[in-house]
Amino acid sequence: MIVLKLGGSAITEKDRPETLDGKSLTAAAAAVSTAFETGDGDSDGDAIEELVIVHGGGSFGHHNASEHGVTTTAGSHDPAAVHDIHGAMTTLNEFVLSRLLEYDVPAVPVHPFSTAHRDSDGDLTLPSQQVSTLVEEGFVPVLHGDLVAHAGEGVTVVSGDELVVDLARSLDADRIGLCSTVPGVLDDADEVVPEIASFDAVADILGESEATDVTGGMAAKVQALLELEPEASIFGLGDIEPFLAGDEPGTTVR
Repeated sequence: MIVLKLGGSAITEKDRPETLDGKSLTAAAAAVSTAFETGDGDSDGDAIEELVIVHGGGSFGHHNASEHGVTTTAGSHDPAAVHDIHGAMTTLNEFVLSRLLEYDVPAVPVHPFSTAHRDSDGDLTLPSQQVSTLVEEGFVPVLHGDLVAHAGEGVTVVSGDELVVDLARSLDADRIGLCSTVPGVLDDADEVVPEIASFDAVADILGESEATDVTGGMAAKVQALLELEPEASIFGLGDIEPFLAGDEPGTTVR
């Protein structure tokens, strides 16, 4: 089982509200398709059979969430906020699904707003039986950053990174990959950090996202991935195909 995240900043123009980066999305879809067609994805050379994709919000979700003051912890009871934020994310999800389908990837939508919730402590519950059944039936479920019901807060944001972590655990994923706009976690000299085993070792070099991001940027990604049992890779758009072929491009988080 592979869980692959397409970062919102990698498939949208994140500093321009609700603007798709069509060229990058096409490249991502083509890379995923190639893995299916060539049989990349494991050491035996068999075709990928178990893949779940999660994509971030980019300029669709983050812009609207910021406009309404909604984050992963600060909620809203305004129906207009729900329609704006969730609506923008489903629009982006349709773009992603359409491009994957154009490249013969059997992608289908799974919207977290309809399945997940947080309790009053903010702990996320994301039932995974729907996702695992879709995978077993030959589909590629595509989830996305979204809103979720949150006890005491109305609705709050669930980030794509949170979804990746939760799904990796519940689906017992073998490999996890996060595609970003950069070729990995970069140090002060803009060189890729090959391996991260603790957050303290890289805390000083992990800053905030330059564009609007209500979910924590690279620092949040690394912290979330360090919580997982399997190793994870953070890499750029051009490394999706090598990752799906079994390589460990970019930064490995252990």
